[in-house]
Amino acid sequence: MKLDTTSYFLLLTFGIFCLGIISNGVLGAESLYVNSLADQFTQGQIAEILNFKQKWQWVGYLFIPILLLIKVSIIALVLDIGLFFFGEEMKYKTIFRAVVKAEFIFLGVIVIKTLWLYCFVPNYTLVDIQNFYPLSVLTFVNYENIASWLVYPLQTLNLFEVLYWFFLAYLISKQIKQSIGKGFSIVASSYGVSLVIWVTGMIFLSLHLS
Repeated sequence: MKLDTTSYFLLLTFGIFCLGIISNGVLGAESLYVNSLADQFTQGQIAEILNFKQKWQWVGYLFIPILLLIKVSIIALVLDIGLFFFGEEMKYKTIFRAVVKAEFIFLGVIVIKTLWLYCFVPNYTLVDIQNFYPLSVLTFVNYENIASWLVYPLQTLNLFEVLYWFFLAYLISKQIKQSIGKGFSIVASSYGVSLVIWVTGMIFLSLHLS
């Protein structure tokens, strides 16, 4: 059965939502969060923080589809501009659909991260849950001993991102009936450049706030 774009988007949102809840439950993120507060606050203050967190938890759930929609829309727009400069035409809604499909790749991050920490890191901490990114450059360094501004760029350099690029290139090349090489050139020169600018901006922001 062929799904429409809305169905793919809702399925992706549902996948992120469910896998996030499962991951937090399996890894005991709530307990680790409470333990991280124990050295800074009293039991009463911790209870108040948890009550506030639970009361407004729905806001976080609401932001999942909103932030995902913003992300997909921007990436689709950037790819649309890239296609224009390469002299290729593709409807925006078709590009949007391609980006939504490619986003499913990142569901693997949640699955592998959860399994890896649960099975192979016996004494993981809240910092591990926050910073560990499977199959990224960050997994090959001790992120506790590096500057905080390096964490995000090293997380971004990962195998899932590479697969994302190639899958986008495949979907675009299929639509414009060109080689996957040209599709990859379009992705690299539009989305790739935008990603570099985004990561650079995040680095400057981290340095400014640190």
